[in-house]
Amino acid sequence: MRALGLWLVVGGVFLATACGGGGDDESTTAPTITSISVTCSPAIVTSDQTSSCSANVSGTGNFSSAVTWSASAGSVNSSGLFTAPPVSSATSVTITATSTQDSTRSGSATVTVNPATTAYNVLPIIVDGGPPGIAPYYVNGLFASVRVCAPGSTTQCQTIDHVLVDTGSVGLRLLSAAGDGQFSLSLPQQKAPDGNPLVECLQFVDGFTWGPVAVADIYLGSEVASSTPIQVIAPADVPEVPSSCNNTGTNENTLSLLGVNGILGVGLFLQDCGEACSQQLFNLYYSCPNTGCVETQVPTVQQVQNPVALFANDNNGVIVKLPAVSNAGQATVNGSLVFGIGTQSNNGLDGAVVYATTAVGSFTVTYKGKPYASSFIDSGSNGLYFLTAADAGLPLCSINSSLGFGDQWNRKPG
Repeated sequence: MRALGLWLVVGGVFLATACGGGGDDESTTAPTITSISVTCSPAIVTSDQTSSCSANVSGTGNFSSAVTWSASAGSVNSSGLFTAPPVSSATSVTITATSTQDSTRSGSATVTVNPATTAYNVLPIIVDGGPPGIAPYYVNGLFASVRVCAPGSTTQCQTIDHVLVDTGSVGLRLLSAAGDGQFSLSLPQQKAPDGNPLVECLQFVDGFTWGPVAVADIYLGSEVASSTPIQVIAPADVPEVPSSCNNTGTNENTLSLLGVNGILGVGLFLQDCGEACSQQLFNLYYSCPNTGCVETQVPTVQQVQNPVALFANDNNGVIVKLPAVSNAGQATVNGSLVFGIGTQSNNGLDGAVVYATTAVGSFTVTYKGKPYASSFIDSGSNGLYFLTAADAGLPLCSINSSLGFGDQWNRKPG
């Protein structure tokens, strides 16, 4: 026992001497886990479908990035692949990744599971904070997961989540992985009438999207729009933006600028431009040879199309169904995008009032006896827009703040 005690004392003296010797000891920082973030794609599935989840572990020192997975319902394997449970109504499932090094550190994500018995003409939708990783959150955006495939293929496919459902525009637009979006599928390029690649500059209120027109099969729920022209936003090989497009506003070519992984335009028109672009030049469609892009006329069938109009059935309109929300609000709301009007038992008018629109898609709204002829409904604009304070009878805020298109409360071009 004395020998042991002596060894400890001597060792202590040795260590003390080494520390005081000015740097001979190679001390290291203790490994620490600081945070874990989780993302799951797609964020909306039906019973027995899967969602792929990944964990981003941050820390200091030589920390371990290993995690264990758990789910509040259903199952998730060691690789983060979640399999949805059978449900009878829309259910939010929490997927959690816990550090194997420090069990007090974890992160989670939510996946919405819808019943597998969802009607053929229904696409599940959700209102939440938008795609994971964006800041600020996309407030009151209406999102869906969209599956796209190379024309005629059932294997060359990709599902993109947090695609904004927009009744104020037309056509599917997907943000490429080069712009921090999800889309990376190889698709055939649409050609301009002169044989060069066809590229589009679609202008919104707060900016524009620039990218080639490609052809894809679009799956919305169980409905299919085959060989449909879509826009791919900002791929790595996109041509330089011409000045006639660049002068229209901000190039929304990244996730932080666009705020969504794509836009599903299901508005009132068959194409995003129509006969106007087939008969004269606009700064909308461009023919892009190896150097320089020039405006071009484009036949309507080659323009970006409204996918709903190309369904074999249920192709004459859409219904957005959302439940009532209390004044306190909710973090998420699940709903349905129903295809067709009066074509199935779940999309009848049921005595609803029909409003005729003008050639540009507007209609007249009467408020306090005064008609407003240029009114429209746009689910892509996520703010509430009133008339003047005097007309609406609403008090002004004490802080003089004005949020416009492009701000955090209205990130998407409407």
